[in-house]
Parts: sequence; C-alpha cells; structure tokens
Amino acid sequence: MSVFNDSEVKFFLLIGIPGLEHAHIWISIPICLMYLVAIIGNCTILFIIKTEPSLHEPMYYFLAMLAVSDMGLSLSSLPTMLRIFLFSAMEISPNACFAQEFFIHGFTVMESSVLLIMSLDRFLAIHNPLRYSSILTSKTVAKVGLILAIRSIILVLPFPFTLRRLKYCQKNILSHSYCLHQDTMKLACSDNRINFIYGFFVALCTMLDFMLIALSYVMILSTVLSIASLAERLKALNTCVSHICAVLTFYVPIILLAAMHRFAKHKSPLVVILIADMFLLLPPLMNPIVYCVKTRQIREKVLGKLLHKCGR
Repeated sequence: MSVFNDSEVKFFLLIGIPGLEHAHIWISIPICLMYLVAIIGNCTILFIIKTEPSLHEPMYYFLAMLAVSDMGLSLSSLPTMLRIFLFSAMEISPNACFAQEFFIHGFTVMESSVLLIMSLDRFLAIHNPLRYSSILTSKTVAKVGLILAIRSIILVLPFPFTLRRLKYCQKNILSHSYCLHQDTMKLACSDNRINFIYGFFVALCTMLDFMLIALSYVMILSTVLSIASLAERLKALNTCVSHICAVLTFYVPIILLAAMHRFAKHKSPLVVILIADMFLLLPPLMNPIVYCVKTRQIREKVLGKLLHKCGR
C-alpha cells in the first residue's frame, strides 16, 4: 500500500529561479535552445559513429555511450524544466518525481562510469598502443557497456522504493526544477536514515570514479613524460583534451555544489540553483561541441555530411 494514502502531501512543488519568476518565460528561451542543441548534437554524434565504418573503434564506441548518457540526462530533466519556465506548472506527483530522480541519478552514474572507462581507454592507447586493438575488441567494449548500464541501474534502483516508504507531512517544496533523491528525502517527516546512508554511498561511488580518473591521468602524464620527442608528447596529450573538458564540465558543478552545501554558511539559494541547473544542462550541451571541434575524425565526418547535403 502506498504511504501517500495516509499522507497529507499529495504532490510536490518544484521551483524555477527565485526572484526571477516574472522572467521565467524569457529564461525559457535559452534553456530551450540549450536542450535543442544538446539533443541534436548528441544525435549527430550517434548517427556519425553508427554510419561511418572508420569510426567503429573503442574510443568512438565509448563516445557513443557518453552521448547516450547525455541524451538521458537531457530527456530526464526536460519535462519539468520546460513546464516550470514555459507554463509556470510547479506541481509534480510523488510517483512522477520518484521516476524522474531514478532516471536523473541513473544517467548521472552512467556518465560518471563512462568518463572513467574513457580515461582508462586513453591510458591504454598511450601506454600500450601496440596491444590497444587486441585488448579492446568490439566484444570487450560491448561487455563493458553492458556492465556500466547494469551498474547504473543497480546503484540507483533502491532510490524510488526507499523514498516511497517515507511519510511526507506538510512540507512539499523542493529546491530545484527537477527531483533529486537528497532533496526529496529532506521533506520526509519519518526516519530517513536508510535513504541518507545509501545516498551517501552512491555519492561516494561517483567520487571514487573521479579519483580513479585523476589517477589514470597521473599515469598518462607519467607515460607521456617518458616519451623522448616533444612533438609526440603533445600529440599524445592532444588526444586527451576532449575527455578532460568532459570530465571538468561534469564534475566541477558537482564538487562546487558539495563544497557550498558543506562549507558555505551564507550560500545564495540563487547560486546553488543555477549551478544545479548547469549540472544537467552543460554536459549534454558541451560534450558534442567539444568532441566535434577537437576530434578531427568526428569533425571531418560531420562537415562532410553537411557539405554533401548542401551540395545537392
């Protein structure tokens, strides 16, 4: 039986940007454009990788996984973000809220996992290029992708079920334009220790991914410095630039939010909300742009497709 039969709270209220409610319709324009560019950009990446046999390599398969997780983040947050900024519709049912936070956290964990495996891919390509193709075969990449998807689902699957067990009394205003586990559980008037402990465990898993990424780059740097030729060093490092940008775009907002919640005594709610919104908007927007600009093979294929269509 659902706890909501005995609860006073029948719906949650999401918020837009406090103090700028009168400008929500104008704010919706750049938000819509960001979503549009993110979806088109990631669809383009997936289409190019699928249709070009020359890109059927481990690096691009992992890039496709990154594009899928970016698409998931965009599509998970898009419904409530646009409802709030376009139509001022703040209400969301508990079940819809729990479903949204499951997908948002699931694709967040997946993106973190993909960024980790991409860093290991770069280390292997630089440290042992002769065995790279024999180690990372198509079958191995497929198995890795399946493991990442299963890991993401298993880690966040308890979230909606543990949230449903809580009782929500009177307080129903959430802190963002979308549902998050830690935000929703704070509204509960029943014991939420299990939710707090498990949420902290999932956050630690994400931070462990970040630490392993940092460790992989220490090993990459050590390998690059052992290369005699300066030109070869720069060439090797250049293959990592796009991935470094993706890592920074994804993890910097997470670290900033965690630091503000932990250390900032007089943090601005507006700044917290803007950083939280950027966390879901920026990675799906920036990753396709960065990879198209910095990865020659992707850039050439995209331009080739565009010029071919224009020349018809």
